Amino acid sequence: MWELYRIGLAAGLGAGAGVLLAGLLASSRIGLVAAVVAAAVVGVGIGLLIQNWDEALAAALGGIAGAAGAAQVVQGALRRGGTRVGTAVLVGIGGIAIAGLALIPVVGYLEAVGIPAFGARLRKSGGGRYAGLRILARD
Repeated sequence: MWELYRIGLAAGLGAGAGVLLAGLLASSRIGLVAAVVAAAVVGVGIGLLIQNWDEALAAALGGIAGAAGAAQVVQGALRRGGTRVGTAVLVGIGGIAIAGLALIPVVGYLEAVGIPAFGARLRKSGGGRYAGLRILARD
């Protein structure tokens, strides 16, 4: 049972690291590739710090999933007028929160599966730029 907890913890910590790295790097396609590769490398490091190769594999896969899912949020926010620094800070805080939630048993597994699903859903339902109060300024 302890082994299953450690694997879930590694997957959740990897997902949190992937989201954090996507917030910092994924503003372009090259940045997205860099974020995914860096998340996998950081995930392997996290997993090896926890125990051995199975935690390293889970953390690497969680990191890849987290970076790929969060990249949709980052690129969508920037496409709709968000600033790079503001988006990076907010997504980075989300990544730290995700890593903290991984301490709860089973949540790490759910994060590693849920983040890419959330990103895919955002990709399908992506809208245009937010109009704000400009729609009220009709002549």
